[in-house]
Amino acid sequence: MDGLLIDSEILWHQAEVEIFGALGVPLLATSTRSTKGVFINDVVAYWYSRYPWNGPSVDDVIAKLVNRVGSLVESEGRLLPGAIRAIDLTSERGPVALASSTPLALIQRSLEHFDLSDRFASVHSAEFEPYGKPHPGVFLTAATSLGVAPTRCLVFEDSTAGVIAARAASMSLVAVPTREDRGEVEYLLADLVLDSLDDLSTDWLDEQFA
Repeated sequence: MDGLLIDSEILWHQAEVEIFGALGVPLLATSTRSTKGVFINDVVAYWYSRYPWNGPSVDDVIAKLVNRVGSLVESEGRLLPGAIRAIDLTSERGPVALASSTPLALIQRSLEHFDLSDRFASVHSAEFEPYGKPHPGVFLTAATSLGVAPTRCLVFEDSTAGVIAARAASMSLVAVPTREDRGEVEYLLADLVLDSLDDLSTDWLDEQFA
């Protein structure tokens, strides 16, 4: 969802700079989001282990981040080019699930804001998995919910953590990295790499699901 359908990765980074910065964690607004695609609990634990703060608990910081990102999505978020078209094209070829590292409450809030709630057969958050991405758990759970074997699933991902998770799940993969991330070696694992979901080809999808 974040960074693939919705232009919200920059909003996650903005929220992290604001909230972690107030706790003394030296994040730079101009830096890339090094924890992209990682479950928020793991993100907060990651920074707390390196720059432990006094005051709010880890759970409090998670709640603040989730609420701040939700507010930013509603005030500044936008759908990325080709997002609706990609959902429509894939839905014509089989059931579509959403599998995200984002907490479920924020997934639902974001989908409702963009009127996308009814476009997915099921919605899943790594919040309910023992491990988040790059572990494949959330993808495997999504496949099970659809009644589809993992080897018959196609994943769309923007993050390197998600790419690794998709491959670990034995699923086919379309990667849509940002221009800044395009050189990361993990994207070589993808069956197809696109600059934008606008570039998704119906011919390629037909060949994939022939």
